Parts: sequence; structure tokens; C-alpha cells
Amino acid sequence: MKIVSSKEVYSSRVFRITEDEATDGKGYTIQRSVIRHNGAAVMLAVDENRRVLLVRQYRLPPDRYLWELPAGTVDPGEKPSQTAKRELLEETGLRAKKWKKLATFYPVPGYGQEKMTIYLATELKQGEAQPMDDERIETRWFTKKEFGEMIRTNKIIDGKTMVGYLYWAKM
Repeated sequence: MKIVSSKEVYSSRVFRITEDEATDGKGYTIQRSVIRHNGAAVMLAVDENRRVLLVRQYRLPPDRYLWELPAGTVDPGEKPSQTAKRELLEETGLRAKKWKKLATFYPVPGYGQEKMTIYLATELKQGEAQPMDDERIETRWFTKKEFGEMIRTNKIIDGKTMVGYLYWAKM
């Protein structure tokens, strides 16, 4: 498949929307509205007691507070690994000595081009959180059992957090 046309129809500071058409050159074409996003880094911060840090914050699109792994948008010119380090410090005040890439995935490939990368962060040192002006973040450490139970009972319904748990549970 080859994209033969792409027209931007909306732009914001977080994402753009394009109307795209692709063809296989043999008569088969598809047209889609595509959400264009720089991508995101997701941090699975695990302490010396094998607990994981989750953040709880209000999310406007679902209109509710969610427990989730810390994450942040990749800034232009930034690598996801750089985003992970910056966002972990901003949202939680943590710095990690060791980083390991666990997974990369597309959360909504049917209409979104965003790619998320999950990093394991260990050997942590606590500092001062530096949240953005529009972020009110609560943090809490959870054991693997507690984390899994929150998913099973729908207390965690965030996809990236579920993917992160699956990787962590298999380690």
C-alpha cells in the first residue's frame, strides 16, 4: 500500500488529523481519517521491593480519574527514551539509574498513528515532582498482586497500563 494523498483537516498542540487515501496500485484503495501524534513513552517504575508506581489523575476524554502508568508525549526532536526520563521526573519526582525498553505498540491502529513505548525503570531515586500546570497527580506503589487485582476488577481500565502489567508479570 502507498499513501497517494494526505490532507490536514485539524491541528492542535497534541495531535493533527489528516484525511488520507492509500492504494495498492492494482485498483484497491482505502480512505481514512488519521490521528497523527508524536508518540508517547510509558514508564514502569519498579522499586527495590518489586512494587510498581502508578499515578492517578483526571482524564477529560473519559471524564473520570484513572490509575495508570506514568506516561508522556514525545516532544518534536525527542527520542521516546528521553521522553521517559523527562516525564518520570516531571510526574513523580523519580530518577532511574537503569532503563530497559520493554515494548512498542500502537494503541489504536484503526484510526491513530500514535506509537507507545514502554520502559522499565529501576534503581530509583526520589526527588521533587514537577507536574505541568494542568496536572494534578496522585502517586502510589502497588505490589504485582494488587496491580493484577485492580485490572481484574476494572479499577484499572487504561490500555497502556494493562500492556505494561502483562510485560511486568512475565518478567
